[in-house]
Amino acid sequence: MKVSSKGEYALRALLVLGEQRGKVVSIQEISNKTLVTVNYLEQLLLQLKKLGYVVSKRGVKGGYILHKDPDEINIGEMIRNLEGPLSPMSCASITKYEPCPLEEGCLLKPLWSLVRDTIAYVLEQTTLGDLLENRISLAKGDDFVVVKRTPGAKNL
Repeated sequence: MKVSSKGEYALRALLVLGEQRGKVVSIQEISNKTLVTVNYLEQLLLQLKKLGYVVSKRGVKGGYILHKDPDEINIGEMIRNLEGPLSPMSCASITKYEPCPLEEGCLLKPLWSLVRDTIAYVLEQTTLGDLLENRISLAKGDDFVVVKRTPGAKNL
């Protein structure tokens, strides 16, 4: 799985909107903060709007605002909705599986499945709120990623 510029820029736009929680943010301001062109942002934000992550407001003081609470925006779901499957290979994909003539007895498929599961686990355990609150850190040992939430925070 490779997150394209589309996924990266969409996340950056959502982060800008999350930082301005509850305020309408102009596309020009989002562009300035993300270094993404207004034309490309228009396309991305339209997709994010169709997916229910943002709403738009027209007019002179128009722009975009998050439609959901940042803790309700699951990064795995958002990436999957925008980019497609999280699997690095189609033979290991759950949602877009494609058979391979070498699949029977393949010694690589377990690796690709582990990579898929690991990526999915990390992204699905992470919300936009986690990113905004810097609740992600690397840890040593078996638990290689930790999302640090304060008591009362929503867990996935």
